[in-house]
Amino acid sequence: MQTHKPITQHHLSARFQSQFFVVILQENYTVMNSLTSNIRFIGAEDENLDLFEGQYPIPNGISYNSYLIVDECVAVVDSVDVRRCADWLAAIEDSLGDDGSRPRYLIVQHVEPDHSGSIKALIDRYPDIRIVSTAKAAAMLANFFEDVDFAGRSHVVADGDTLSLGRTTLRFVTAPMVHWPEVMMTLDEQDGVLFSADAFGTFAMSASTDAWDTEARRYYTNIVGRFGSSVQAVMKKLASLKFTTIAPLHGPVLTDNLAHYWKLYDKWSRYEPETRGVLVAYASIYGGTAEVARRMAAKLEAEGAGEVVLFDLSRHDVSYAVAEAFRLSHMVLCSVTYDAALFPAMHDFLYHLERKNMCGRTVGLVENGSWAPAANRLMAEMLGKMKDMTIVEPMVTIHSRLHHDDLPALRALATVIARDPQQ
Repeated sequence: MQTHKPITQHHLSARFQSQFFVVILQENYTVMNSLTSNIRFIGAEDENLDLFEGQYPIPNGISYNSYLIVDECVAVVDSVDVRRCADWLAAIEDSLGDDGSRPRYLIVQHVEPDHSGSIKALIDRYPDIRIVSTAKAAAMLANFFEDVDFAGRSHVVADGDTLSLGRTTLRFVTAPMVHWPEVMMTLDEQDGVLFSADAFGTFAMSASTDAWDTEARRYYTNIVGRFGSSVQAVMKKLASLKFTTIAPLHGPVLTDNLAHYWKLYDKWSRYEPETRGVLVAYASIYGGTAEVARRMAAKLEAEGAGEVVLFDLSRHDVSYAVAEAFRLSHMVLCSVTYDAALFPAMHDFLYHLERKNMCGRTVGLVENGSWAPAANRLMAEMLGKMKDMTIVEPMVTIHSRLHHDDLPALRALATVIARDPQQ
């Protein structure tokens, strides 16, 4: 049985050495070996941010990826968060060298502030630069930069449009609602590099290739998860294109085993589980419901229900629970009744699942209450807002503490879950 370990503090990540990195400049950014003969990584690392988007713990830090394409015309692909603006500008200058080259284009694939925050600074540094984006992105930029005149420098592109930089031809692939409406991806047709915006990104630094599945899953399910149909739509467009490298906006550039990452993205966006197993998620006050959850997990293992993950919703960030719910095929939810309602941690978890369009899971329910248990009914109501969720019998009720007479019902629920044919 796997017990999820709580995230209790922010851990600063160590710098990694890899084949991609050749020199560390200052404290927060690294220059990467060329992805190709004319594409350079100019992203910035942020190991000191505690919460991404103000809510998701990133104990190992995160990168804001940006890329420089050096050709007859020089193009920058995406900006970085304003937190790392100075480092990014220095990386651009160092990568351009002393030959007088200046960026002609800034490709804006996504205007969320962690990728657009330094655009004004780039325009101030290179006043002649043109902004290449979708029409929606061009309109949205004004929301973030009231004092910048984008009209005279905007180069709007649509799905399938191309832009020649000289040797390099860029093809633009619109990706609306992956995960904002203005998003596009960019394909370097010459060298097969797909700049994928937030898709295939992860909660990680750019040199960290360890545990990609785990942190990319948490990133996808919590940030992009609601928009599975949109991800499927853009994957169908990408399937007809040729690329050997995926360069996302967060985490490492992907060059090997792309079929593995593609398969996971396909599963996540179809809301299909990766693994036969059970997430036993519980919300407990004084330990009674926690003991029920532990006994339930043990019985599931004894019944051969597959991988069993025990998760304390009160002591772990909900983003980890959401990721496990996407990964596993079944759930057993154990909650105490509180103020005639669900305990807040369980309510928060189910709220997040509903907002991320969770669907197609088999769920068992266990409630606890000393005088008026209501958690099973309330959990069932919240699950009822999700598509194709199957609640199995028996729904188990515990009064204050687990008693000997409750064990047959727990065993019966474990048996039903273990024998459920859903994968």
